[in-house]
Amino acid sequence: MKKARKLYESSSGDRWYLIRDPSGALFIHHEANAASGGHVEHEDITTFLSRGDGPEQQELLRLIGTLVEENSTDA
Repeated sequence: MKKARKLYESSSGDRWYLIRDPSGALFIHHEANAASGGHVEHEDITTFLSRGDGPEQQELLRLIGTLVEENSTDA
């Protein structure tokens, strides 16, 4: 069973999700808004982060940062 977490929804209706598939692989699922044709794309996290510094990338980085805060130990 796939697990999904919505990362970001733009004001125009585009949506980005972080997906874990049954094999454990992680990827980004992007659903374009209806006006843009509603295309769905999947891409690996490295490619997603290398595309820029938009709010959707910032939200993934923020989410990653919460993992460090929740599990922090003194190094």
